[in-house]
Amino acid sequence: MKLLVTGGAGFVGNNVLRAALARGHSVINLDALTSAASLSSIWDLQEDPGYTLEIHDLCEREGLEAVFDRHRPDAVIHLAKEGSVAQSIADPMASFDTNVAGTGQLLEAARGYWDRAGQPASFRLHHVSSDKVFGSLPRVGTFTDYAALQPGSPYAAMKAAADQFVTVWGETYGLPILMSRGPSLYGPWQHPEKLIPRTLMRALAGWEIPLLGDGTQVRQWLHVEDFARALLTITEKGAPGERYNIGSGVEMRNIDLVRAVCRLLQLRRPAAMSYAHLITHKADQPGHAARRASDDTKLRETLGWAPKTAFETGLAETVDWYLSHAGWWQPMLDKANARPSAKSGRDAA
Repeated sequence: MKLLVTGGAGFVGNNVLRAALARGHSVINLDALTSAASLSSIWDLQEDPGYTLEIHDLCEREGLEAVFDRHRPDAVIHLAKEGSVAQSIADPMASFDTNVAGTGQLLEAARGYWDRAGQPASFRLHHVSSDKVFGSLPRVGTFTDYAALQPGSPYAAMKAAADQFVTVWGETYGLPILMSRGPSLYGPWQHPEKLIPRTLMRALAGWEIPLLGDGTQVRQWLHVEDFARALLTITEKGAPGERYNIGSGVEMRNIDLVRAVCRLLQLRRPAAMSYAHLITHKADQPGHAARRASDDTKLRETLGWAPKTAFETGLAETVDWYLSHAGWWQPMLDKANARPSAKSGRDAA
């Protein structure tokens, strides 16, 4: 297949590009190269004959249409997004154009291309969403593939709005769409604002490690390589119009995860005091979900996907990767250190 991947220079996109090339697909990476992108994480792909980079903004329709007509992809995997929950609370409209309007422009560009190509039944547009759109769960139960959308933050609301756009374009225009919703992810090349790399970097710098509230919020955790395999499996084998939850079965409280990272660091870079003494509880953010967990039975049983990376192994390998790639993240830490508020950090858990 020839895949058009939006946001391929991001954390998930990097892994999707690599997994797709390994499966023999060719890929077009469409990325605006905003702050979440990292060309250094995909620099080696420039030598692969199956890889092409298109630098373009999702909101510019004319250019999008040109990309479709130039490359004629068999499928689209839509990963591009901007911002985080914390950023959206501070400035709720900052990423609206990319996350909502950009998705609409992509759908229209894809629909025009699909129409011009004679509406091939094999075409797919796979929209990658998040379990954040479902809101929060009590201690028991899981989100089903068709659970009600109950976003608890401006970021989640934008993702939910994009989900609705995708659903409507499928129902109104017949565009062959797929949708997936994933859990919390970890692995190499993840942006420093995310919980695991943020914990690791701040611990090594001797800075406080901020946790929202009491840290008992529960999340499912999945290695990004397993997530990339799931996205490709859904794109290759999923039924048009279907939604697929991607889970892991591994649930952990934020505070337990942070302590686990601190323990792994202590084994590898022993400190006079345990890194865990740096953990500092901060005021919780509005709408913070107490628990998120998804039922991915349909994905496992109908498409045959399952995670391959054991959480304990994956977490240890992730810590080792960051310790051996300080050249990638140290400049980001130095930049943060130049800001007056850097020592307290930003919570993005």
